Amino acid sequence: MGTITFLLVLSFLVFFHELGHFLAARYFGIKVEVFSIGFGKKIFSKKWMGTNWQFAIIPLGGYVKMKGQDDTKPGLQEAGNDSYNNKKPWQRIIILFAGPFANFILAAILYFAIALLGANALSPTIGQVVVDSPAHKAGLKVNDEILRINNSDVKQWKDIGKHIINSQGALKFYIKRDGVIISKVIRPHISDSENIFKEKIKKRMIGIAPAPKIVTLNMTPIESLVFAYDTTIESSKMIFKGVQKLIQGVIPSSEVGGVITIGKVISDASQSSIIALLTITALISVNLGVLNLLPIPALDGGHIMFNLYEIITRRKPSDKAFLYLTVAGWVILGSLMFLGIYNDINRLLK
Repeated sequence: MGTITFLLVLSFLVFFHELGHFLAARYFGIKVEVFSIGFGKKIFSKKWMGTNWQFAIIPLGGYVKMKGQDDTKPGLQEAGNDSYNNKKPWQRIIILFAGPFANFILAAILYFAIALLGANALSPTIGQVVVDSPAHKAGLKVNDEILRINNSDVKQWKDIGKHIINSQGALKFYIKRDGVIISKVIRPHISDSENIFKEKIKKRMIGIAPAPKIVTLNMTPIESLVFAYDTTIESSKMIFKGVQKLIQGVIPSSEVGGVITIGKVISDASQSSIIALLTITALISVNLGVLNLLPIPALDGGHIMFNLYEIITRRKPSDKAFLYLTVAGWVILGSLMFLGIYNDINRLLK
């Protein structure tokens, strides 16, 4: 059942990504010859509205084949205004960007649905108070529930960190303890910490840790829209930074996961709850959007770079350069894929 769920989720994400390319291409009058979910030999095909819609035997991706588009023949020219290569560079950029953009839109839709259904979050309840910390000196105790900081309401644990980091000077905490609301003035101090990439940083802290307690966030439609937008942006930034840290060597290559890891995460989420499955699907959708925008020639981001080059220099890259860079891009992607699978197998053997 887990494998079926993984394939369904992946196919859904690929379909939405390729649908972005398809709709943008059709908007500019380009003939789309093939819309494929999967690679390799087709196992099902139906022609509709001039396009062959198909499922292929390898369900780990997909593609849209437009008239006049062939990475193995970059200089290909096909007559007619319905050819991809006959469109202006800025139009091709929009078509290329539409795929990743569709993934961001899908993630926002999923996060919006999660918010309406009731997103889960860590409760703003204290589970630990560090001795001699500002919180300890102010009299905060385990099981205190933080309701408000200054004039801002606190609904989840994440809100506390945001208020502390983005503020200056002393803060007034409103706390619920044994059914009674009390206030405490706390002056955060700069302390050593770690970010999500385990880098040493310094930030404003008061010396508390959360209790293992989950709350359901009940949001209005407007609040759900804000939640969807903010979460999509935060997820995108996190993945961009993750790629940057991987390139810099901050994140070891052993942390790279492959299709086995993705499949396991989706399978585990599907067995947990619909909220968990929607959450991991949204995160993977953002991941696909971000990774496809990387300036690697075989990806959408790489093709966008080729078109930007054409806009700046007023000429297309040479066929040889285009082909060599595209092959190099596929080598990079293939290496990352095999690294992910290698890491997955190592984790299974441990």
